[in-house]
Amino acid sequence: MSALRAGKSVFVEKPAAISTRQLDKLLTLSNHTGLPVRVGYNHRYHPALLKARELVDGGTIGPLMFIRARYGHGGRLGYNREWRADPKLSGGGELIDQGVHLIDLAHWFLGDFTHIEGHADTYFWDMPVDDNAFVSLRTEANQTAWLHVSCTEWKNLFSFEIYGRTGKLHIEGLGTSYGTERLTFYKMLPQMGPPDTTIWEYPAGDISWELEVKDFLEDIRLGRTPVPGLMEARAVMQVVEKIYQRSGYFTA
Repeated sequence: MSALRAGKSVFVEKPAAISTRQLDKLLTLSNHTGLPVRVGYNHRYHPALLKARELVDGGTIGPLMFIRARYGHGGRLGYNREWRADPKLSGGGELIDQGVHLIDLAHWFLGDFTHIEGHADTYFWDMPVDDNAFVSLRTEANQTAWLHVSCTEWKNLFSFEIYGRTGKLHIEGLGTSYGTERLTFYKMLPQMGPPDTTIWEYPAGDISWELEVKDFLEDIRLGRTPVPGLMEARAVMQVVEKIYQRSGYFTA
């Protein structure tokens, strides 16, 4: 907010704020100043997800039906004493940490969610925030996103499956400890049965942050509204807040 008041365009990391109340203040100020605010949901810029977006937009797997996604890691010694475990600093646990990426990606592919269900819980770590969250989201057209995030995964995992009426896309791995980034396309055949399978692998380093910063510079140059921006961040935070409220966790 200080940067906006000083006349500066802003790039802010996800989730941009720890409540819709804070995001609304940012939205009001951004609209008043006319300055762009981009939110760093960098997973949209991973090559497997960019390719998946291209295939979905091209109708390759037909109308979308549902998404199933999992994202998790195993923490580390002392994880429950880090700033992430303090809800006044972090806003929550695993759902607001890795979970917001899955919610944002599901929103990117399916659109606005009109039904929000699920719960968060603390199964292992001695901390006042969640270490697992289970979320079921539905659009007005009854498309569904089923999401699970965890910091009791033990072996780092990223899996994002997009199901259409004529095929399926499966993105897995994000590089480094999450394994080689890969997109698999399963194409339904007229006779059904085992699908035709095409695999793209992306073993190079992660340049998602570089790509989103380039887009931020274009936002400034063109005077355009960033996507993802504060409206997309607010849509994500609405889901987080509803799950936390239902689960009895702190909300800012």
